[in-house]
Amino acid sequence: MSRRCELTGKGVMTGNNVSHANNKTRRRFLPNLNDVTLMSETLGQSFTLKISASALRSVDHRGGLDAFLAKAKDDELSPRALKIKKDIAKAAVAA
Repeated sequence: MSRRCELTGKGVMTGNNVSHANNKTRRRFLPNLNDVTLMSETLGQSFTLKISASALRSVDHRGGLDAFLAKAKDDELSPRALKIKKDIAKAAVAA
């Protein structure tokens, strides 16, 4: 599985290590990913997602997984998160 946040699309960035002698070597900046279980109130089900720490704070700030996915752009979401978003939308219309 790639090192990419399933909710925000945040991934690996590249840059340089710069020594005291100003030698430059390539390096990678990895995102702070965590395996988190989030609960959907609409579906009454929990989902395990690999998300960044900043995305977890955003989910808490917006009021849960359902509210976060409602505002999230489809092109940033992973295929799994996109399926969860569509299932939540279907359940909300049916209720």
